Amino acid sequence: MILDLAAILLSFRVMALCTPLKKCEAAWGIMFSALSFAVFLLAITVLAPALHATEKQQWRHGISLTGDPKYPAEFKHMDYVNVKAPKAGRVRLGASGTFDNFNPLISGVKGNLAAYLMMVYEPLLWSSLDEQTTEYGLLAEAVAFPDDYSSVSYRLRPEARWHDGKPVTAEDVIFSFHAWKKHSPQFNRTLLKVTGVEQVSSHEVRFTFSEKGDASLPLYVGQMSVLPKHWWTGKDKDGRDRDIAATTLEPPLGSGPYRLKTFVPGRSLSYERVPDYWGESVPIRVGTENFNTIQIEYFRDTNVMFEAFKADKIDIRRESSLKSWVVGYDFTAVRDNLVVKDAFKIERFGLVKSFVFNQRRAKLQDHRIRKAIALAYNFDDMNRNAFHNMLSRPASYFPHTDFEAVGPVGASEHNMLMALPNAPPAVILNLEPDTSADAPSRRNLFKALQLLKDTGFTLNQGRLVDEKGEQLTLEFLLEDAAMERVASAYADALGKLGIDVAIRVVDDVQYQNRLRTFDFDIAIHAWVQGHAPGSEQREYWSSESADKRGTNNIAGLKSPLIDALVERLVLAPSRVEKIAAGRLLDRVLRVNQIGVPIMTEDKELVARWDRFGRPETMPQYGATAFPAIWWWDEEKAKKISGK
Repeated sequence: MILDLAAILLSFRVMALCTPLKKCEAAWGIMFSALSFAVFLLAITVLAPALHATEKQQWRHGISLTGDPKYPAEFKHMDYVNVKAPKAGRVRLGASGTFDNFNPLISGVKGNLAAYLMMVYEPLLWSSLDEQTTEYGLLAEAVAFPDDYSSVSYRLRPEARWHDGKPVTAEDVIFSFHAWKKHSPQFNRTLLKVTGVEQVSSHEVRFTFSEKGDASLPLYVGQMSVLPKHWWTGKDKDGRDRDIAATTLEPPLGSGPYRLKTFVPGRSLSYERVPDYWGESVPIRVGTENFNTIQIEYFRDTNVMFEAFKADKIDIRRESSLKSWVVGYDFTAVRDNLVVKDAFKIERFGLVKSFVFNQRRAKLQDHRIRKAIALAYNFDDMNRNAFHNMLSRPASYFPHTDFEAVGPVGASEHNMLMALPNAPPAVILNLEPDTSADAPSRRNLFKALQLLKDTGFTLNQGRLVDEKGEQLTLEFLLEDAAMERVASAYADALGKLGIDVAIRVVDDVQYQNRLRTFDFDIAIHAWVQGHAPGSEQREYWSSESADKRGTNNIAGLKSPLIDALVERLVLAPSRVEKIAAGRLLDRVLRVNQIGVPIMTEDKELVARWDRFGRPETMPQYGATAFPAIWWWDEEKAKKISGK
């Protein structure tokens, strides 16, 4: 290759200089030998390091953000699965709302995506459930990247097939990347730093990044679900071109362990296990996806769905209401041990659910107003009356992780903050987590009223009015009727401050549409944080995501300081610096008063009809891991049907 390059370079030079000079052949003949050797040396000097780097490219079977992967390259299956689990039976699940779309790319912008549809598709990498932030090859048999994380390459498994038998290729990966980036707001913002993608061979693809040092990017790219290019660029059964930017109810083509079997638009759907699934022996898949059929029934009312579970029309239920968990399961099947209740500990991530203030609204842009509204929330009363004292006071936006800020600021955090340009003095003076919300409710209401007066409001005959005499009004937007009780108690407290509060409960479709268009004052949102936060933090908090439809920056944050801390967190060269940046970000988010944390979940509450088997030891970071590693137990099922 080097000799070819030298010859090409020299031939251009000779052609440029000698063609007009018919008498220089002999001189140039001598010169050619000297120049060839010189160019050869130059090529060796310039290209050898790059060639050496290519030769030394380390292909890996898995990658982790917190150390080396647990499983070696030759592993056969995960420790937490039952490799002898039967492939049989069915499971019936419930879903809220409705669906009208089988196109996953636009789910954040248009339509309501069918539940569990992503079982039809597969990503390049798949997460381990007994490790933190570790992924192993699925569609990709190996992944490689340089030490500076400036690019990543994936080598596809040659045996990977679509359900129509055609191979999964690098062209499919490239097509999928451009489609997700163009049509999916969440994917686009998560991978803004991906600047290029190229096909190295029919089964190898390389992505390049605009910045170096972000170790999370190889994982994020690897999580992209790959779509079949030939299907999406083809025609449907009626001969019409498929539109990847539109909703569709045409059953999709995938490569995953399940495919769509039947459906009734908006009401129900079922998936069937692919009998000749190509990935059955891939180590990360062995012992998983064991049910022959997965059925989903939709319900507009959560109470009706609960009644369907009690009537054995649904097999398993994840309980979101603590009240229901405590007092709602006193029925015959529970007393006869036909229905089992489990509380699975959540360790894979930290989750905090909050009332979120929409800072795009002028009335909520003043930090003091948001602080006053937050002070009116009485957690103790809520916990006692609505949650049966089963919750702890949430505070952090990184709960149950190393990134949760606790106590006074540490030296590494302080030094990092002081080194940031134009750090606001108010933030520096309020580094410690705010504990004022723990004060007695009467004292907090007094503080809240004083803050509101400082912003120009006055209390006039029980109405909090501004200088124009207009009363401060707020609307709580809810999609879960179970939260209406919490919002009502909160509204009563705000009413004592003279604020006029309305509560609007809407269905899932309306709720998502209003969030997409930022048509709300206060809504409920949950942030999920892992043990190695990365590029997704830009989607959560950065200014660049604040005004984009479908954003996870629900609060509409636009803060240069927060932007700077997010970048420090994403690009931190060491775990120590990453933790320092994360804790600083946590503190600043609290000082900013982006909302009122309602609850943080450390357990997944699940009730199920006892007709299934599961591993004796569940994976540490998998919680229920249902239905992935569970299976149909024929003997248990017979006992229930015999009752």
